[in-house]
Amino acid sequence: MTEIHESVSLDRLDRRILAILQQDGRVSNVDLAERIGLSPTAAAERVKRLTREGVVTGFHARLDPEKLGLDMLFFVEVTLERTTADVFEKFDAAVRRAPEVLECHLIAGGFDYLVKARAPDMAHYRRFLGEVVLTLPGVRATHTYPVMEEVKAEAGLPV
Repeated sequence: MTEIHESVSLDRLDRRILAILQQDGRVSNVDLAERIGLSPTAAAERVKRLTREGVVTGFHARLDPEKLGLDMLFFVEVTLERTTADVFEKFDAAVRRAPEVLECHLIAGGFDYLVKARAPDMAHYRRFLGEVVLTLPGVRATHTYPVMEEVKAEAGLPV
């Protein structure tokens, strides 16, 4: 069952904090405080509140996929045989276990899921398709779109 989350009330300073943290999650509290015009204590309290309220969900390092040998980015449209709660649950659980999958979204429209994944090359992608995607519970059909060029790949949200 999907949870419905209420949005959190954010003021101008909260939004500036979020923008700065998205650009540099390792910013020192003193630097953050200077940049937003608050004391370090007040800035730290705001970050703690934003984290406690679930607005900030974690801090992550952005990695260069090519330097890690994951040159191929692709999207896969997945159509299920049946769209029932048990098929969705089984598919969701299985896709969460696939390390190649970066993102997976249940879609309203002409297919059921859109999967974003990475692999080193076409041979690895072919293996991923046959051994992972096509073995996922309830898969009827797939369409794959290899990415020729990433034009924009932003991890941050517009705050």
